[in-house]
Formats: sequence, structure tokens, C-alpha cells
Amino acid sequence: MSETVDGMSYHVPDDLRAVRAFVTERALALGLPEARLDVLTLAVSELTTNTLQHTSGGGHIRVWVEDGRLVCDVVDQGSGRPFGRAMPSAEAIRGRGLAIVERVCDSVYTTAVPGGTLVRICLNL
Repeated sequence: MSETVDGMSYHVPDDLRAVRAFVTERALALGLPEARLDVLTLAVSELTTNTLQHTSGGGHIRVWVEDGRLVCDVVDQGSGRPFGRAMPSAEAIRGRGLAIVERVCDSVYTTAVPGGTLVRICLNL
């Protein structure tokens, strides 16, 4: 019997290429249209980069399908994420990542988990 791996951990910036490849392969295998891959990759890149810039210990990413949606969880040791923010001004040097994630995904949820925070992004299939 073969087992499908639905998640992976990441710890350093060099891991982000592997994270993007993993998410792309899983998403295609689970039925996400190729036209939506860039949206997923952008959102995952923003979330995992935030993990590495603002927390220690890296994070874990998991991808699966539920109720007609591709679901992707990013869990790290960070504190809660301030979703629902306005897009920072064009002159702002930082701070667009989470605002971008909210705008490109069909839904975004966040919750505290033991030892950190889980951010769940969903894309309709």
C-alpha cells in the first residue's frame, strides 16, 4: 500500500524552493487547475517567508482537499497574524505579504495552536 505524504517541514531560506515544489506537485495531484498554481505559490511563499523572517524554528506546511477546496495549512512558532488589514501604501518597505495572501486566496483563517499559530488558506477547485 502506498502512502501519500501531505506535509513537510521547512527551517531555512534554502528550504523554500522545496516547499514551493512540494506544494505545486501536491496541488496538481489533488486537482487544482494549473491556472491557479501561481496564486497558491504566491500565497505559500509569502506565508513561509514570514515564518523565516519573524519566528525561530521554522514551520510545517500541509496540503489536502476538503469540500471542493484545496486547503493549505502553514504552522509556525509565531504569534497571531493580523488579518483584515488594509494594503500598505506603495511607499511602505514591508508589510504587504499577509494583505496579498488575503486578496489572492478564496478564504484565509488563522488560529492559535500549541506553541504557535496556524494559517489556513483555501482555494476553490
